[in-house]
Amino acid sequence: MRRAAFKIALMGAASLSLALSAVPVAAQVTPQDNQTLIASVEQGAPRMAKVAHQIWEYAEVGYQETKSSALLQSELKSAGFKVEAGVAGMPTAFVASFKTGDGPVIAILAEFDALPGLAQEAKAERAPIPGQIAGHACGHHLFGAASVAAAQSLAAWMKANNVAGEIRVYGTPAEEGGSGKVYMVREGLFDDVDATLHWHPSDGNSAAQSVSLANISGKFRFAGASAHASAAPFRGRSALDGVEIMNVSVNYLREHIPDGTRIHYVVTDGGTAPNVVPDKAEVYYYVRHTDPQVVRDVFARMQKAAEGAALASETTVSFEQTGGVYNMLVNDTLGKVMDQALREAGPPVWTAEEKAFAEAMTAQLPAGNRARPASEIGPYAIGGGGGGSTDVADVSWVTPTAGMGAATWVPGTPAHSWQAVAAGGMSIGSKGAEVAAKTIALAGARLLREPQLIEAAKAELNERRGADFTYEAMVGDRAPPLDYRKSAKSGD
Repeated sequence: MRRAAFKIALMGAASLSLALSAVPVAAQVTPQDNQTLIASVEQGAPRMAKVAHQIWEYAEVGYQETKSSALLQSELKSAGFKVEAGVAGMPTAFVASFKTGDGPVIAILAEFDALPGLAQEAKAERAPIPGQIAGHACGHHLFGAASVAAAQSLAAWMKANNVAGEIRVYGTPAEEGGSGKVYMVREGLFDDVDATLHWHPSDGNSAAQSVSLANISGKFRFAGASAHASAAPFRGRSALDGVEIMNVSVNYLREHIPDGTRIHYVVTDGGTAPNVVPDKAEVYYYVRHTDPQVVRDVFARMQKAAEGAALASETTVSFEQTGGVYNMLVNDTLGKVMDQALREAGPPVWTAEEKAFAEAMTAQLPAGNRARPASEIGPYAIGGGGGGSTDVADVSWVTPTAGMGAATWVPGTPAHSWQAVAAGGMSIGSKGAEVAAKTIALAGARLLREPQLIEAAKAELNERRGADFTYEAMVGDRAPPLDYRKSAKSGD
């Protein structure tokens, strides 16, 4: 991808503003439509909470979400959706469709993978679940359940009001480092989608549209020769030495890469016993930046560091890329639709019991954590950025895409923490998910009623990404890494 295209993605071009100002404004969905959709989500909220909690208990990691995916598929089938499972070479991926006639195709994303190492009970103090390693520290159990609930309410509303169009739920596995959506985009499953809506659990409520970081991740595997570490160390060639020399090289590299680049790693295999020279070792790396080309360039230099480390340690090294995503391409047109829908849905209202839980949890949070109260909705903005990456970004380069965050965690809670697992496993989490389901249902209905908004969003997408853009997956032509979490245990 050209740098010029990336710069366009961050610019509010004057030509874009003029083009959007010329789009005629049509009547919004009626207040009755909104009331119907909100009431529908509220009626289904107990079931949504039950589904979310079941997935929370499953705690299945990327590409192993067999039960979680099957549960969401069952919920959609019961609402009249046609489901195609196992798409794009991923057994747990699916596309569910509800079509009432020719009209806009609205996609709703649904995630459901957990994170290894974060099992936690729904308590305000650290309480790991015995025998379980994985936990929903990013709230994807809520993500999937609320997206399905929104789609169910939209489908019922479309049928009752003779609204032509199609709602599709994309069941997307392995967002956490497995890049599941990338393979669906690469397969062309979003090619005929007119607009894509998504959400994410958070510690606040906001429809601000933020830029994410492009990312490449992968595992460097060194192979050497075993030997007795004391009796005959000279006979061995340490694969762990290769890993450690590579890590030193990469750490020196940090001084000579573009500002804003993030490099982080973990040694996933360093041997089994100190008195054995390890004949195999593995290190797992991520590289991030707002520009995908910078990510590609830095990763290529890291591969040279790995080759040098293998030469220095007289070992060999191989590399497996496990993931790769673009930066998020924001869409102001859809973002404003989402923001209005969020304000119509309103923030969650917490009970006295939930407030007490939040107060107890706040005492467990790192010092200095502050966030907007969960009873508020943050101001709308576009173009700000966080430090994370997501495979939603690849979707945003092929179809207009907008998301929002709902308060499913105690204010100040960091994602990927046991505190997020705890709040996501009780009513604080499900109440936030209900807000998200209402927001997506309201936004989807408005796009179906006002297709001129979709045309404006498409014009904005084309302006931001460049007219000559052609999608090329950051993962290249590799197959989905279905075993990238093979060493992680789920909640079984």
